[in-house]
Amino acid sequence: MRGTTDFIDQKREKPKEIDALERIATWKEYQKPFPEEKLKIQASRCMECGTPFCQMGELIGRQTSGCPLYNLIPEWNTLAAQGKWEEAYYRLLLTNNFPEFTSRACPAPCEGSCTAGLVSEPVTIKSIEKAIIDRAYKEGWVKPRIPLKRNGLKVAVVGSGPAGMAAADDLNQAGYDVTVFEKEDRFGGLLMYGIPNMKIEKQYVQRRIDLLQAEGIEFIANTEIGKDITLEELQETYDAVLLCIGAEKQREIDIPGRGLKGIYPAMEYLKTSTKHLLDNGGNGEPRITAKGKKVIVIGGGDTGADCVATAIRQGCKSVVQFGKHGELPKERPEHEPWPVNPSLFTLDYAYEETFKAFGEDPRKYYIQTTEFLGNEDDEVTGLLTVPFTDEPVAEKQLWKADLVLIAIGFEGVDPTKAAGAELQNGRIQTRPGSFQTNREGVFAAGDAKRGASLIVWAMQEGKKAAKEIELYLAQKTAAAQLPSV
Repeated sequence: MRGTTDFIDQKREKPKEIDALERIATWKEYQKPFPEEKLKIQASRCMECGTPFCQMGELIGRQTSGCPLYNLIPEWNTLAAQGKWEEAYYRLLLTNNFPEFTSRACPAPCEGSCTAGLVSEPVTIKSIEKAIIDRAYKEGWVKPRIPLKRNGLKVAVVGSGPAGMAAADDLNQAGYDVTVFEKEDRFGGLLMYGIPNMKIEKQYVQRRIDLLQAEGIEFIANTEIGKDITLEELQETYDAVLLCIGAEKQREIDIPGRGLKGIYPAMEYLKTSTKHLLDNGGNGEPRITAKGKKVIVIGGGDTGADCVATAIRQGCKSVVQFGKHGELPKERPEHEPWPVNPSLFTLDYAYEETFKAFGEDPRKYYIQTTEFLGNEDDEVTGLLTVPFTDEPVAEKQLWKADLVLIAIGFEGVDPTKAAGAELQNGRIQTRPGSFQTNREGVFAAGDAKRGASLIVWAMQEGKKAAKEIELYLAQKTAAAQLPSV
């Protein structure tokens, strides 16, 4: 029986992980499955709040708090606690197109806004969500949902990342003929090439793509808008076009020595690594490799952590990660009161692996790079840094490096790939309160419209854009059927 005070009486537990030294020898996901009885206990910790802040999905300050997909978290927690896994899956499916992605790639702001965290520790929402969807696939509950009828209208979705796929899924289920265009050779956007395999194995991304294709969505790879096909050509063929092209233009460091060999944007490095893994099964070395090198990652975020973990698996000699901010607090700070999702110190998977492999945390704080140093062959050999300080003169420190990865975020949409859409501050501009751009019948969603953000925001944008496209096409069809006066 579920107790009313389980959120206090039962302690929060997370799934066990494969030992760090063992897992860095592979590219497999590092979390072990949660035993069913433990899952039920963890789900029973949910308080079934009358006002569930975990599912509110709001920005408080600059922090995402709660789930932007408005997942019915208390409802499927209750069903999981009762062992009603199939019912929990269908409840989860009401709001979330791809739980196998969010339960792996989302940082779970829902947990930071969990009411149980006020008096105890938050519910392990992300782990329960992953258990529900993984079981649904295992039991065969996830099946192609073929729309009963088509309405004859065609929509083109440009970009197959979370926003594009969510929009395509909803539009397809509503009866539209949907075609998804992707510039890469594989589908999934950042889910495929931007997130390392150990965080989300690509078989799970491909499994969903296969399912969407079975449901009637057409996917076309190696097709870049503005290069292989124009926006005008798409508009001639399709009744509406949705741009979900991401915010792929990475921030750069404009300091002496940036042009040296061996300095790369983080996403170029991660993409090269994953593509090589998928193409060659781990045999040989990718074009950009950390093997035997001293690696420095500039940027203290999740992308930087992924670079650290990737470098370790490639056999780096050492790895250091620079951050311009200080170490995060271990407990909720006063300036981030509940239900704000707090920024807290955690031993991320990459840092635990570095501890085991090299005996220390790779993170260095309050560091600013001032110059890259190279040899006579124009190869990077190191860099100079100063601490972020109020002192007018700071002593420079020398760091040796053979490979430098820049992971300081994204500026927005690459202007060369905007396909004529109007940009402002790196984002595709849309009409006020709308997803429609300055061009009639052309819409935008996800990071391209919002700026680089979480997978759950991208999916929310894709779903809302799909609704607006439905309304737009319904009104357009109705107007076309009116008798002429």
